[in-house]
Amino acid sequence: MYINQFKEGYFTPLALTARLTEELGELAREINHYYGEKRKKPTEPEKTVEEELGDLLFVVICMANSLHIDLGQAVETVLNKFQTRDKDRWTKKD
Repeated sequence: MYINQFKEGYFTPLALTARLTEELGELAREINHYYGEKRKKPTEPEKTVEEELGDLLFVVICMANSLHIDLGQAVETVLNKFQTRDKDRWTKKD
């Protein structure tokens, strides 16, 4: 794991949650610049939605690792929930 190479290790779950919130805000800002009404100022640095999604994903992975959560299993659990609880919620494509 990337963070394990540093003595400081992972931030606390609370600090990671704050970081996650910060990164989500940066993603929202980029989405607004590209798809919303608020355009970037010429002085603002160029970032991409891809970059911000990557930052968000990195923090999620760090949080899962620090809490010893298997993200693969977590995703399987969520997909199973969607396939059972919400199986008739959406109209499937032919």
